[in-house]
Amino acid sequence: MFDRKEKILIVGLGLIGGSYAQGFRRAGYYVGAVTRSQESIDYALENGLIDSGTNRPDREYISKFDLIVFSLYPKTLLSWIKENQAMIRPGALLTDVTGIKCSVVYEIQGMLRPDLEFIGAHPMAGREVYGVKNADADIFVGANYIVTPTLSNTPAAIEACSQVGRILGFGRIVRLSPEEHDEMIGFLSQLTHCIAIALMNSRETEHLAQYTGDSFRDLTRIARINDKMWSELFLMNKKALLKEMDLFIEQIKKIRDAVQADDLQLLQDMMRKSTERRICFDKK
Repeated sequence: MFDRKEKILIVGLGLIGGSYAQGFRRAGYYVGAVTRSQESIDYALENGLIDSGTNRPDREYISKFDLIVFSLYPKTLLSWIKENQAMIRPGALLTDVTGIKCSVVYEIQGMLRPDLEFIGAHPMAGREVYGVKNADADIFVGANYIVTPTLSNTPAAIEACSQVGRILGFGRIVRLSPEEHDEMIGFLSQLTHCIAIALMNSRETEHLAQYTGDSFRDLTRIARINDKMWSELFLMNKKALLKEMDLFIEQIKKIRDAVQADDLQLLQDMMRKSTERRICFDKK
């Protein structure tokens, strides 16, 4: 566990990194930042999101911090730790916000110095906007927060990572292995983004805007997507995502075949099943 004497560094000051910074600072912690954009550093300082910041890794600066939160694309995260871990204070705890785990957690733990510890985490919150100027710690309040420990993690690190979720106001904090996480995220997050992308690419939609109802808007809300980040996430979770896509394609084909065959009973059965499952989902 850590207290307010501990200093927290955010690496990557975008929407999520900026929101973490704001949440920690509201809670009374000293917050620093490393991010490539000096404009983002300036904005965060001017708006009270951070106490200090730099646009390049610096040993004297980075070595001040006890907890480091990485808010970077997966491949950038791996490169950053490989190149800069020598700058980190012995005994520091490292965590992240990355949307995949197996391809990240095990590789980091395998390359990390023995006097450092990395534990994965995934805040299940976000918006369809980007950049530190859209940072808002309130997006975490009541949301889900997943901690992904491995056998390499200590009980103290697992508790400290869970404490991060409590400090930021998440409503539910759960633990999954990296494998369980990636399987669940393949279905709950990545597949849903695939569906939204497919809908928006199925036909030209600009002229439909004046006719669109809530159902299409709700289904495609997440189609405003960060192509660089999400394409990387898809490919780094390829096995799990392909499995979920195949299951979805199977269900779509089942509906299509029922419509083609005028199979009213099958359509109604599938709709009732979907309604029952949604009611159960809403209750939880």
